[in-house]
Amino acid sequence: MTDIAIIGAGTAGLTAAIYARRAGMETIIFEAEAYGGQIINTPEIENYPGLMNISGYEFASRLYEQATSLGAKLEFDRIIAIEEKEDSSFCLKGTYGTSIDCKAVIIATGAKSRPMDIEGEEQLVGKGISYCATCDGAFYKGKTVAVFGGGNTAVEDAIYLADICEKVYIVHRRNEFRAEKSLTDTLFTKDNVVRMTPYIVSALKSDKRLTGIEVTNTADGSVKYIELDGLFVAIGQIPGNEEFKNLITLKEGYVAAGEDCLTDHKGIFTAGDCRSKKVRQLTTAAADGATAALAACEYLRLN
Repeated sequence: MTDIAIIGAGTAGLTAAIYARRAGMETIIFEAEAYGGQIINTPEIENYPGLMNISGYEFASRLYEQATSLGAKLEFDRIIAIEEKEDSSFCLKGTYGTSIDCKAVIIATGAKSRPMDIEGEEQLVGKGISYCATCDGAFYKGKTVAVFGGGNTAVEDAIYLADICEKVYIVHRRNEFRAEKSLTDTLFTKDNVVRMTPYIVSALKSDKRLTGIEVTNTADGSVKYIELDGLFVAIGQIPGNEEFKNLITLKEGYVAAGEDCLTDHKGIFTAGDCRSKKVRQLTTAAADGATAALAACEYLRLN
């Protein structure tokens, strides 16, 4: 029986594995796709303490190498169920036949940015399309960008970008924004912000990189073209926790847990973007990973 099973090999999951192994716990990580999580799509990381410039792929590779060199095992499978056993241990079930017993679980499934589902979107990620303004906004200093979305994240992104970009379009499908009024009030004091409502992004224009977007009015169907250098998509995220709602409480799809990374089920912990929290950055994911692993280690020592 494994001591700790970690679901997800992103920054949080790999960090948890490093801490768990350093504490002497037998550790296995399950990953449904590729290790590293969303960060592998980021061409350059400039906001992680101690690393002035590194690609997302290299950052993820270093984490993976560090975790596995310490003895953590990585298996590729999508965990679809956590079953509690009579002795309070757990059995993880995967789509490819995984069935493994463990004493503690760390859920670090992350959350994927909700895509626009527009032709060419996937190919332009990192080439003009981003889902994180604070991660990639600096690359568009002095340029023209657009933000697609109308919630708090979209408006906060637009405020941030307005301070470094020449012009910022904010595109929202409704006339009224869902964001807090204080945020929209702040946004529209910016002289370089152009409000595009009620519009949706309906097509992408590119020449190896994004060159512009087509927007369609949701009220009358009219179409406009906007020439720009970057598009920041903030239309929501999709956490991957539905399979575990029989054992833990979810809050709008995210695992309900505080900064201590404890779920409401004994022996199950959480870390990273799948957790209900305000700030989702590499640094907070790494911090969660360390916190969850140490909490799991303490749980195992006491039980």
